[in-house]
Amino acid sequence: MRIGVIAGVLVATAFAAVVTTGTVAKVITDQQEAQARSVANVSCDAAIGPTQPGQGNRGEVDAGNLDEQQRGTVQVIVEIGKQRSLSPRAWQIAIQAGMTESGLRSLDYGDRDSLGIFQMRPSMGWGTPEQVTNPVYAVNKFYDVLLAVPDWEKRRPGESAQAVERSGFPDRYHKWEPMAVHLVEYVGQVADVVGCGQGAGAALPPNEAAAAAIQFALGEQGKPYVWGATGPNSYDCSGLMLRAYESAGITLDRVSRDQFKDGAMLPVEQAQPGDLLFWGYDESDPSTIHHVAMYLGDNKIVEAQQTGVPVHTRAVSWDESELLPQAVRPGV
Repeated sequence: MRIGVIAGVLVATAFAAVVTTGTVAKVITDQQEAQARSVANVSCDAAIGPTQPGQGNRGEVDAGNLDEQQRGTVQVIVEIGKQRSLSPRAWQIAIQAGMTESGLRSLDYGDRDSLGIFQMRPSMGWGTPEQVTNPVYAVNKFYDVLLAVPDWEKRRPGESAQAVERSGFPDRYHKWEPMAVHLVEYVGQVADVVGCGQGAGAALPPNEAAAAAIQFALGEQGKPYVWGATGPNSYDCSGLMLRAYESAGITLDRVSRDQFKDGAMLPVEQAQPGDLLFWGYDESDPSTIHHVAMYLGDNKIVEAQQTGVPVHTRAVSWDESELLPQAVRPGV
């Protein structure tokens, strides 16, 4: 395949040494640091990468299973992304698409006339067979089409990949999120793919508003749960959050699904007191959110849970069923 000519054995060997172990320190030269800083990250989005609770080191394991040709493809994707000053999210989208379509290999076969890393079809105007099986051309063409997708940088990476590929199986691109973010971080030498900052809890410390909201919510313990209620004598889950932050001078939307958009997003494992946690029928889809609670620290929350259960505090686990992988910090 042509990819071997582009990537080279030395690149692949160095790549393998990085992705196959989490104990190898990332050594970045001054020149590489400068290059990394020149690539702008998108705004904080904890939905990018291995964010599902309980996944552990899945991304690292998947990356370690890549062979030389696959590693070379990743290197081409990252290098072209840097040359074009595209954000790390674009690299990740391309990696997820390539892994899904061809296993990150420049194939000379596929469904009907589909060819190359991204299974581009010459008959559909993607280029000649020679072009679409040329990794450099294919990656640049993928980026060209991606940049024309409305709001591509605001979508979940797998959704943006689907917008380019237009597959009959749109959800399959999500599978490679953890691996893709691992590769972007270690191959692209981007320290924080999600853009939330290392240790986001420390970077965004709880403010006075959070303290006031916590005090209000705790003061409502014992009051009954009533669906649709916003106090003062009863609450539903989002009604309690609404009034708690209202007491602190911050306006939240009325329902939990909209409250998910009412602040800075960060990985749920980095939640700090006052942050909102969300539960959905599909942990990867915010449109399925049905419950919200306030994190108190020390693995505890305060919530208005359900009919028959008054406002109360309880323990929470990051591996809890239906817990979304993002927390939200209102007012930030």
